[in-house]
Amino acid sequence: MQSWGPPSSPPSAHAWAAHITAANAVGEQGPTVTLLGFNQPELPAAPAYGRASIGDVFSSAAAALGVAAFENVLRLPAAPRICVVLVDGLGKALLKQRSGHAPFLRGVQAQDSSGEHPRTLHAAFPSTTATSLTSLGTGTVPGRHGMVGYDVLDPRQDKVVNLLGQWDPGVDPLRWQPFPTVFEQIAGEVPCTTVSLPHFASSPMTRAALRGSRFIGASNVHSRVEEAAAALAATPKALVYLYWSELDKAGHAHGTDSAQWEHQLEELDAGMKRLAATVPADTLILLTADHGMVDVPRSARIDFSVIPELVDGVRHTAGEPRMVHLYLEPEATADFRDQLMAAWVEHFGKKAWVVSREQAIAAGYFGAVDDSVAARIGDVLILARESIAFYDLRRVRAQAMDVVGQHGSITKSEREVPLLRIPVTAKTAKTGKGKRR
Repeated sequence: MQSWGPPSSPPSAHAWAAHITAANAVGEQGPTVTLLGFNQPELPAAPAYGRASIGDVFSSAAAALGVAAFENVLRLPAAPRICVVLVDGLGKALLKQRSGHAPFLRGVQAQDSSGEHPRTLHAAFPSTTATSLTSLGTGTVPGRHGMVGYDVLDPRQDKVVNLLGQWDPGVDPLRWQPFPTVFEQIAGEVPCTTVSLPHFASSPMTRAALRGSRFIGASNVHSRVEEAAAALAATPKALVYLYWSELDKAGHAHGTDSAQWEHQLEELDAGMKRLAATVPADTLILLTADHGMVDVPRSARIDFSVIPELVDGVRHTAGEPRMVHLYLEPEATADFRDQLMAAWVEHFGKKAWVVSREQAIAAGYFGAVDDSVAARIGDVLILARESIAFYDLRRVRAQAMDVVGQHGSITKSEREVPLLRIPVTAKTAKTGKGKRR
């Protein structure tokens, strides 16, 4: 039987000297926290929850629409109609680097000098769709809503479950994520509409993160823009959520440095220009994203499962290739955990940050963490720092290593997303009943 207390333990991970300045769940400056160093670079601060994060968008929009129960922390201007466009995978750095393919949005950025709203938001942590969209939908931090990764451990079943598109039948979305959405909370005061891909209408992810709105499915971007404009025109007050998935798909399949990604950015740019020209004149259009993206070369996509010292004593692996959860056997000691962390540092050096669950929570990465959620977080977390991705090919197919554009970690490229206020260009207010259904 494996001995979980190593015969020669390294210094405790919690005693090694590297510091981060963390922000807590309400966005106030937190204390300096000692984290694993061992020749590692400094960790970034926690996401700006409660100040300038993706989780503040819907709640601030509700306040801007006049719903008294919400606080407008993003300082959005008051408006009777608000359209939130969520572009999957559009990091702020990418938008800046490729602005030549988005002349309309480039012009929006150049002219956006009025108003007090932040121009940059932080994705939730991990920087992945399931986590950020649930923070967007509920206005809560990951440590409370519990969607702490693409896939994570379900302690009740002792198995890894997917939280995006392939939900386990043993996981009830409403029990896993019990907090009411912003849509549910404002439904009595503001008509809410989601315009997205048809197959998301009743998906477990939608039920967990974005339940409570009228759902309109549209397969292509042109139809989605048209449906969003019609929904905004249909009532004198409205909150419309428009989801844009195509850029993320192109990035995953071909990379952000590809002609395919550039084409999708051009499509987005044209779609936003068309939206601005067709919505009612009193509409506030906001464009943001759930995460950014970095390209990882084939040579840096690593199958760590073939390195014994990185997986010995690990019961489950989960998460994203750029933000891995490692769950240890129940009998593992703190000394064994520290030995495992030291092995990862020794193998990958400055290419990744290695932290324990306790360190990540203390740093504020998940915001305030409920007891029921803590066990879903890995005992050890591997956060990619450079262009590298970590795979466990014992549990994922080899085709997963074909993904080029990736995200999940807390680098600036992955967590910083834009918040653009797109001016309406319609010459007259387009109000009325909208399209007949």
